[in-house]
Amino acid sequence: MDVQTSVIERYTQAARAPEAALCCPTDYDPRLLEAIPEEILARDYGCGDPSRHVRPGDTVLDLGCGAGKICYIAAQLVGPDGSVIGVDMNDEMLALARRHQAAVAERIGGDRVRFLKGYIQDLALDLEAMERHLAEHPVRSAADYARLQDWQARQRREAPLIPDASVDLVISNCVLNLVRDEDKAQLVREIFRVLRPGGRVAISDIVSDEPVPARLKADPELWSGCVSGAFQEEAFLQAFEAAGFVAVRYERWQAEPWRVVEGIEFRSVTLTAVKPEGGECIDRGHAVIYRGPYKEVRDEEGHVYPRGARIAVCERTFRLLTDEDGPYAGDFVGIAPMAEREPIPWCAPPGTRRPPAETKVGGPARASAAPADGCGDGPCCC
Repeated sequence: MDVQTSVIERYTQAARAPEAALCCPTDYDPRLLEAIPEEILARDYGCGDPSRHVRPGDTVLDLGCGAGKICYIAAQLVGPDGSVIGVDMNDEMLALARRHQAAVAERIGGDRVRFLKGYIQDLALDLEAMERHLAEHPVRSAADYARLQDWQARQRREAPLIPDASVDLVISNCVLNLVRDEDKAQLVREIFRVLRPGGRVAISDIVSDEPVPARLKADPELWSGCVSGAFQEEAFLQAFEAAGFVAVRYERWQAEPWRVVEGIEFRSVTLTAVKPEGGECIDRGHAVIYRGPYKEVRDEEGHVYPRGARIAVCERTFRLLTDEDGPYAGDFVGIAPMAEREPIPWCAPPGTRRPPAETKVGGPARASAAPADGCGDGPCCC
């Protein structure tokens, strides 16, 4: 039995009857559970609570939404100006989630949730649309299969299930480990694709302290049980950094392992990250000071911040580092220029200092972080 089949079969059974082996003990805000039917609560399978990162007005995407518990929690947190999208590939889980949609909407004062059928590693492909297409155009030959592939490519391009840059927050609860290893990099790239610039990630999942050997990966029971498909703890962070995310960190780390299999520890974590704003880097004279306690820190874009030094940064990096609700809140002192400056393209070596005179009233009209005759020897931040 392959990975995908084992996952579908096990979670189909879990939609019909609760299965305790599929979840870790997790505390949720009991006030947010009151609006959710017991049938959904009894069939919730997860290892954390990524909904803690939901903000009012967010458009939230829940990957592997299952029976919809986290979606219905998030729907209360986003409020009337927000919305929630749940994506799952399992028909019975989706049917369970949709069955209670009207009742929950009445209890929370609005229908803010949509449940869609799709693969979380291919968020552009609408599986329900594909099933309708296959009903009219069944695949009986290699030529039929080629035509199906052409249809899929066109559907992804013209009517994606989740469009590019359409989501503020991607959450998931113990689902990424169910995706085949060969699809995991694509999965993280898809998360990056659907997020708006500045969008956030909060992923609760299982990680291993050591690489999982092939003999355990070949066990469908361990895979569908959220064990053998787990990311190795360092590789999980690296996958998000490689996809282009910044501020990648473990916001939560379970001290005690959830399971130990052949000496390998599997534990629950919550990973958070941010999609950079993108766009041109403009120097308007901003600077930041890293408060400490570490002697020096370095970010994913190559900036270096020695403790206590006034480091020149572009405007968008300044916003990221000093956002009161952002991932670096409290780590940096932000120093904005006191006078209007001529904006210039940013290009300066990592660790470039900003002289105090440049941020004072009456300081130089042109910022000096970038050489007047072009780029320095170091990397640009854009």
